[in-house]
Amino acid sequence: MVASDRRGIVAALILLFMALVPLYAWLADDIYVLTYFGRMLAFALAALGLNLVLGFGGMASLGHAMYIGFGAYTVGILSTFGYVNGWLHLLVTALVTLVISLPVGWIALRTRGMAFIMITLAFAQLFFYMFVSLRTFGGDEGLSLTRLSDFGVLTGNKYAIYLSLLAVVVATVWLIGRLVQSRFGLVLKATRFNDRRVNALGTSSSPYRLVAYMISAQICALSGYFMANITGFVSPAIMSWLVSAELIVMVLLGGMGTVFGPVVGALGLLLIEDGLKLLTVHWPLLLGPLVIAIVLGMRQGLWGVMLSAKERARQDGGHH
Repeated sequence: MVASDRRGIVAALILLFMALVPLYAWLADDIYVLTYFGRMLAFALAALGLNLVLGFGGMASLGHAMYIGFGAYTVGILSTFGYVNGWLHLLVTALVTLVISLPVGWIALRTRGMAFIMITLAFAQLFFYMFVSLRTFGGDEGLSLTRLSDFGVLTGNKYAIYLSLLAVVVATVWLIGRLVQSRFGLVLKATRFNDRRVNALGTSSSPYRLVAYMISAQICALSGYFMANITGFVSPAIMSWLVSAELIVMVLLGGMGTVFGPVVGALGLLLIEDGLKLLTVHWPLLLGPLVIAIVLGMRQGLWGVMLSAKERARQDGGHH
């Protein structure tokens, strides 16, 4: 069996398992299971967004959790004022993210390497402390939602929210797969390896990198929107640089520059975390070395393990 078929079957089995979670939750009358796996899916969606710039564009952002926060707080703040229409929440989330990701991306992309990382981190910390200071909306203690996004008969139905989130994750995987195979994706991947050569060939790389950054920000904001509706709670903690770092680990763990890898990385990291929490209260001491060992031992991540030796060599050579 060729690697692509093998990976296709594994991806289908993972998505099938996630699709069966609501059935189990309903039969066992256990809504916590739905919230638990829903949170995993929301992080998987955010990791997919980050992978577009990190895995395919080589842009290491330490500020993408900021966009998760925008999506979550849009739901929280509008609901507090009595605006509960779900489509309004989505529209405002998209507009806020667009208005902020355009200048942030434009400024950050004028730099490279460590400077890019520090600028994205600086903007994220700026908004993090801004939301911490918003006492009206719970400050650093966060805000419990009295009303979730309103979609008529499905309002407040966690089963509907979960299945919508799963559908969005599947659609995002498909769209990113199409995107990276298009001319846009080919230019983006080329800029990761040699930006100057792309410009020398007559294609300006900056618009491609900026658009990729803005698309990834929108995907992360959508993740925050679902996170708020799944958990019924928003907090500045979701905007912390630690969450951005965790997203980077998810991308690396799953397989940077692979289409489905971030989903595997997000599920893998959160399951490893929770498994270690059951073993010891000192779980962070074990998590770090374990993740480092996996990332160093499997250069293509968990998803890349299923690549053939020939495909792995091709990716290492930078032609993927």
